Amino acid sequence: MNTDKQPSKESVRQWLRMQIAQRRPPPDPQEIRRELGWERTKVQLAKAKR
Repeated sequence: MNTDKQPSKESVRQWLRMQIAQRRPPPDPQEIRRELGWERTKVQLAKAKR
């Protein structure tokens, strides 16, 4: 059973708009996952490998 919670597409778009408005280069995908709470913990990764 997959219990990962992903933010909505609209929340990702809003977050990206804020990043663009700050005139910085887009962050790497790992940073995006961390800021949006998509990063999987070591416990989740261990369970997924079973």
